[in-house]
Amino acid sequence: MVIERWHNFVKTKDTSILESLISENAIFYSPVVHTPQKGSAITKIYLKAASEVLFNGSFKYINEITQENKAICEFECTLDDIYINGIDIISWQNNKITNFKVMIRPLKGILLLKEKMANILLKN
Repeated sequence: MVIERWHNFVKTKDTSILESLISENAIFYSPVVHTPQKGSAITKIYLKAASEVLFNGSFKYINEITQENKAICEFECTLDDIYINGIDIISWQNNKITNFKVMIRPLKGILLLKEKMANILLKN
């Protein structure tokens, strides 16, 4: 199942998992970028950067609602002593993620995440 493969990526940070998990036409919705990021290449870049920033040992999913081809996964973590809470809304077809939307709170957490993600994304 797609969501189990996603959780495996979160656990291992093995970016090779993304190669077979992300659809060619995937769309990534960032909490700080105003336009959807379209295509597997850019989606993978964002997800890899997010894994570097967020999957720091404190990241964990605390709630999950799964339907036939969609999951809403609530997460929390601490980043530079700031508590971050958010949700990933993940949709898939044909065993590949087609849409990935991230929503984060509080504002202080969003701003810190934006700064850290920008540092990584600007290197790519």
